[in-house]
Amino acid sequence: MGIIEVDIFSEDVDSPEHDVAASFKDLLEEVAEQYKCHLTHFDVQRGMVSFSFDDDELTAKILKILRTGEGDISKSPE
Repeated sequence: MGIIEVDIFSEDVDSPEHDVAASFKDLLEEVAEQYKCHLTHFDVQRGMVSFSFDDDELTAKILKILRTGEGDISKSPE
């Protein structure tokens, strides 16, 4: 699995424990739960977030959204 890196926050958000980063991590964990997978990596340094999941389908969807600005990571209940 690859690590996704996104420059998403201001540089003062410099650790995973920062309130804004922690909220984003919670969101990623909720998405992982929908996909029945795990958030395997999460770090924040100077506003740059790096994260990964143990699910290729979810990772591919996120990369597509980041690349095109279009898409949806919500998963229909099974």
